[in-house]
Amino acid sequence: MSDNGRGEAIRAEGIVKRFGSVVALNGVSIRVERGQILGILGDNGAGKSTLIKILTGFHQPDAGQVFVNGAPVTLNSVDHARSLGIECVYQDLALVNTLSVYHNMFLNREIRKPILGLLDHAEMRRQAAAALDDIGVGVPSVQAEVARLSGGQRQAIAVARAVHSNARILLLDEPLAAMGAREAGLIIDLIERLQSRGDIAMIMIAHNYAQTLDICDRVVLIQHGEITFESHSAETSVEQLLDIVRREYRAARRA
Repeated sequence: MSDNGRGEAIRAEGIVKRFGSVVALNGVSIRVERGQILGILGDNGAGKSTLIKILTGFHQPDAGQVFVNGAPVTLNSVDHARSLGIECVYQDLALVNTLSVYHNMFLNREIRKPILGLLDHAEMRRQAAAALDDIGVGVPSVQAEVARLSGGQRQAIAVARAVHSNARILLLDEPLAAMGAREAGLIIDLIERLQSRGDIAMIMIAHNYAQTLDICDRVVLIQHGEITFESHSAETSVEQLLDIVRREYRAARRA
């Protein structure tokens, strides 16, 4: 884990998002530098997913401003966000289990031969193997069917696809959910290797406090659409975070 940022990658200031009478986000501000990982914690319904969808252009905020590489931007769509280097790996991974690893790596952006426009399978296999090797992802073969791989390997392929798409701001939605210790270790190693490159900023949505503090440089806790806690991971403990959540539960029960 490193706190040596190399310039601001993405920043959100005063983000507000309403859905009818429901205020999903109320003045949320975050900042991540290149080479850093920000962990976003919070219960279901706290506003984490809404924030991610705003940063990826799926939703537009009702108020507030997003900055990419220090410049204000209006993210009009997911494609627009991707053109700025913002990619999200969601829990469902968006992989097609019946296709091979290399087909999934080039899903919806297949390489075609100049003549007749036929798929260039050999080139896609070559590039997929090189991309996976570049970030240290091991699979039996790029021709293997994704359905035959472990959960950790599938997660790694989804991350590798985002990086190969030139992502420089990588959002990870519960990357360690429902994984055993061994598979979680594979993904943690991958995240740390990407961080060591120094050119990628990462935001990780998570529920596991211990894992988040171990991986991330800083953490924020979102409750009811607002950031109620923010600190460097090295200065934070699981007990401290749990105490904040316990106070919320107790207050809710009294109410």
